[in-house]
Amino acid sequence: MTAQMKSLFPDELLEGIETSGVIAVLILENADDAVPVARSLLDGGVQAMELTLRTPSALESLRQIRLHVPEMLAGVGTILRPEQVDQVRDAGAAFGVSPGTSVGVVQQAIRTQLPFAPGVMTPTDIETAVALGCRELKFFPAEPSGGLKMLASLYAPFAHLGVKFIPLGGINPSNLSQYLSSPSVLAVGGSWLVSAKHLKTGNWTAITETAAEAIQIVRQRQDVGQE
Repeated sequence: MTAQMKSLFPDELLEGIETSGVIAVLILENADDAVPVARSLLDGGVQAMELTLRTPSALESLRQIRLHVPEMLAGVGTILRPEQVDQVRDAGAAFGVSPGTSVGVVQQAIRTQLPFAPGVMTPTDIETAVALGCRELKFFPAEPSGGLKMLASLYAPFAHLGVKFIPLGGINPSNLSQYLSSPSVLAVGGSWLVSAKHLKTGNWTAITETAAEAIQIVRQRQDVGQE
């Protein structure tokens, strides 16, 4: 029987992500919003977030969070080129994520010891990621790709390796519990946790409330799993 793979993520980081259950995925246009949004998420119980590299302020936002809200597990997504791995690592990212599986990006993440979860959507994607040494994988886009039924089919041939998925795309409070009930899921990524409207208006209370609602679903699911 094939042994389970070793994770690229330290045990403490994995435990933190699994305990949070959800990872807030967001695009920050203004680095001044980074600290208040991170604190708002933490106040609601969300302990992990992914800042996407889609704006010039992403890395500065990460630096501000690492400096002022060090208890937040702040990672970076949309890492598309190997040189971005170095930038993200230097800025203090707890982990990295990409929408697909780029051999060069994953190899650079391993070289720099950045815990990394590449994006997968097909068995070939998973085989490529596993061959590179990745055990935690981002299932993206989750709902458009077939949702939980697709995830169950993808998981079956690789479950014995210990692979775990972080689904993202089309997930919200209405289907969060179902995703968390899957043995294949480490945590769920969610862009709904920080809406563009709440960011624009600085409605940190609303972000905290949204986070708390998600965490309530997470805790209910975790309690069921322990019964």
